[in-house]
Amino acid sequence: MKLMSLFLAALGTLLCIEGKAQQLSFKTEYLGSSGYYFLPPGENPKKKIGDAKGSAVVYQGAFNMPLSVKLNENNRPTAWGIGLGGSYTSLNNRNFTDHMVSEIMNLQVGLYHLRPLNDRWSMQASAGVAVLAPSANLSKIRFKHVLGSGGIIFIRHLKPNLSIGGGVAINSSLGYPMIFPAVYLNWELDGKFDVNVELVEGLDVSAGYSFNDWFKLSYALEMNGQAALLEKDGKDVIFSHQYIVTGFRPEIKVGKTGLSMTAMAGLNLYRPASYSDRTLKGVFATDNDYYFSVSPYVSFGIKYNF
Repeated sequence: MKLMSLFLAALGTLLCIEGKAQQLSFKTEYLGSSGYYFLPPGENPKKKIGDAKGSAVVYQGAFNMPLSVKLNENNRPTAWGIGLGGSYTSLNNRNFTDHMVSEIMNLQVGLYHLRPLNDRWSMQASAGVAVLAPSANLSKIRFKHVLGSGGIIFIRHLKPNLSIGGGVAINSSLGYPMIFPAVYLNWELDGKFDVNVELVEGLDVSAGYSFNDWFKLSYALEMNGQAALLEKDGKDVIFSHQYIVTGFRPEIKVGKTGLSMTAMAGLNLYRPASYSDRTLKGVFATDNDYYFSVSPYVSFGIKYNF
């Protein structure tokens, strides 16, 4: 799980593509207070870390702007575009004996390209940079907080409503390029019921029912995360913060304005938050599985296509 923040950072500029129009979105999330635990390797039981506990608030924003779009006879685009994104995470940690990161700022910009290869296959690729900083103070950002990313995915269109794909994503989180597997899955059912699975800037799995053209209710499972590159005890380390949440998600479309609003209420099921060395061994280590336990979760977001 602790690799997820790095994986999401690599994919953040890779899979922001599908829109054919400019899109602006904002989202606020609240993860309620819960205890902090350590899960030892093997089958040993989890251990509570004293009276340590914490909650979190996450603010996210993104803007995608196609520079050129051309549709083929199958209505699939050849497109070039720019994606911008950012998030600010406030961690309200209490009763910790060791220092814990209290805020994370992630910023990213990338150039993406999407094109059909034939009737069944498409390709999408991107290259970009991200800032993964433990502070929102721009004057404290250094080159060591900058992460290069990119990648390529080949997508197989099995049906009009089902596409799967795979490829590689590359980032420089360890100070040198590192390759991660990249996976794409999009599945939608027509009619009032639909099932949707997307791996874009996180994982989003949902099953929904459209009551009419403007209101839809879904039950969803989402996974997201942030990361910060910093120095601790004289060593370069990565602080990763992830969360898996589930709950009911209503969506309201405001006529034909392109504006939609979503909310979600449910539970944060699992919220890992820990340091790991900025080395290959540190990233894959199994002895620092620290996490916050189950807590309430709510979010609100807006999206505008224009």
